[in-house]
Amino acid sequence: MKLILSSIVTITAVMTLLVNAAALAVDPAAVATETATNTVCPISGKPVDPAITAEYEGRKWSFAKEACKTKWLKAREDSLYQKLGGKPAMDAAIDAFYVKVLADDRVKHFFDDVSMDKQRRKQKEFLSAAFGGPLPWTGKDMRKAHEGMGLTEVHFNAIAENLVNTLKDLKISQELIDQVVAVALTTKDDVLGRPKKAN
Repeated sequence: MKLILSSIVTITAVMTLLVNAAALAVDPAAVATETATNTVCPISGKPVDPAITAEYEGRKWSFAKEACKTKWLKAREDSLYQKLGGKPAMDAAIDAFYVKVLADDRVKHFFDDVSMDKQRRKQKEFLSAAFGGPLPWTGKDMRKAHEGMGLTEVHFNAIAENLVNTLKDLKISQELIDQVVAVALTTKDDVLGRPKKAN
């Protein structure tokens, strides 16, 4: 039961992130870079205390209070992103995923004129944010990113199938694959350009 509740909480949080992506403009000062720590606490939005820090995936994050640091670290620990293996796992999964996609006659033509290095980078950034990684998504929302492409249910299902098969190849548990699929499904109407559902 605890596992089911944890999965529901994770999926709900990610769905909220995806649905409200445009409204979640993150103060760039709240994000640690590879060369500098953040100056605004990513939890409270207040100035940081430079003595309260945590290292995560090669970045030094600063916080306003110890409680903010604890909350942020707990969110990292509980995230689908971390359960999947963090940045190294995301990198490996996306690289393997695109090998499958580019070999799939149902969808490979959508990538004929696309810089695949850029596409892989954008996909890694998006999925890392969607799965609860520490860096916010700063790219286009899914509706705008896929607008005018003529995508259909067949195309969406082909991409989802390739994603699931990639995760299976990487020996990801079915429980985590189900959570990944649940996140992917929250983007379906936007990716396919369907009318937004009333709340």
